[in-house]
Amino acid sequence: MFQKNKQSFSQDEARIYSRSEHHIQTDDIHKNAIKVLTRLVEAGYEAYLVGGGVRDLLLGKHPKDFDVSTNATPEEVKKLFRNCRLIGRRFRLAHIYFHGSTIEVSTFRAAPNEHLESGMIRRDNVFGSIHDDAFRRDLTINALYYDIKHESIIDFTGGMEDLDNGIARIIGDPEKRFYEDPVRMLRVVRFAAKLDLEIEANTQAALYELGYLLDPISPSRLFDEVLKLFHGGAAEETFEQLCRYNLLKEILPLTNESLINNEARIMSLIRPGLQDTDKRVRSGKTIAIPFLFALLLWHAVKIQQKNMRDESMSHTQSFVIACREVLKAQVRRTTIPRQLQFAIREIWLIQQQLEKRRPKRIYSTLKRPRFRAGFDLLALRARSGENVDELVNWWADVQQASDQERHGMVKSLYKPRK
Repeated sequence: MFQKNKQSFSQDEARIYSRSEHHIQTDDIHKNAIKVLTRLVEAGYEAYLVGGGVRDLLLGKHPKDFDVSTNATPEEVKKLFRNCRLIGRRFRLAHIYFHGSTIEVSTFRAAPNEHLESGMIRRDNVFGSIHDDAFRRDLTINALYYDIKHESIIDFTGGMEDLDNGIARIIGDPEKRFYEDPVRMLRVVRFAAKLDLEIEANTQAALYELGYLLDPISPSRLFDEVLKLFHGGAAEETFEQLCRYNLLKEILPLTNESLINNEARIMSLIRPGLQDTDKRVRSGKTIAIPFLFALLLWHAVKIQQKNMRDESMSHTQSFVIACREVLKAQVRRTTIPRQLQFAIREIWLIQQQLEKRRPKRIYSTLKRPRFRAGFDLLALRARSGENVDELVNWWADVQQASDQERHGMVKSLYKPRK
């Protein structure tokens, strides 16, 4: 299908940055990525490090993933690597497994030949040249190719210049590219926030206008994108940009709705929570997905409860139903696995236990699996101005108390009999 041992582009098509014009060194690249690149090149194929790995190395970061792009077909890649497995239906990929890491290898893609009437891509499994592949990528900064043979960087789209200038720019016409795949809008916001980039003017204009294109995207795909949005170490800035470009309503409609009339109050809860999330990511700690959703949807629960209460329904009953209804509404937009739904609901329900401080339930509350997440949400509520400071202090103290001290604290909660 392809000619071997020959570059599939001319010098006029791409700007090639020689070894002296960039600071990437082969030693910076994971040894397993080197193995894959070397074997493909020695077998006569074109093979390049591509995407986020190249971008992050140029930014002086340590990439988590190293992806390879080649003119070898998936089947040809599989013949070269016994530790290879082919995955995917929309576009076939080769995963090459090593102890402790996986290198993803994709075949150069060309423009898709099938679209829906809306402009969205129906079929994307079309092979092409490296030139085709570069222009099928989303952002210029993600379309840089590192040539291990010559230690050079190949740039078809101006990505090096945009990276130097701190610009996030969609390749091609932003409107057309967003129609092809609306999720690209979320990717632009994510990378701009994560890498502290300014979104290019034409890309910005399309973001403002085309958020509605996300409506037909499957809830399962949107769930995956939400996780990526808030787990990159820039959750606070990501949230701000989602609000700025009117994209929040497409993925967290109830959160967006709750912000309309109470923005200052609600942001005083959400912003510190997202700041804490970013600190955890930067320190290498894991992020609790249930806590993230519990935080972002907390005010939606309170609003739902307020709207549905009547004299025949207790506070607890209305709260439980509100939790259920908010989750049901969110799941229609972003699939949330059932186990995570239980955990989110648990964090919310713990708020009532923390507020009531019933003596007989103190010990069981402390033992609940999501107690710590529930306490963290209570603490954020206090920081946002809710009148729960005394509760936060009490629960903080009871966690640190000795058995004897804890017994005394619980005993003091009993009301004396008249």
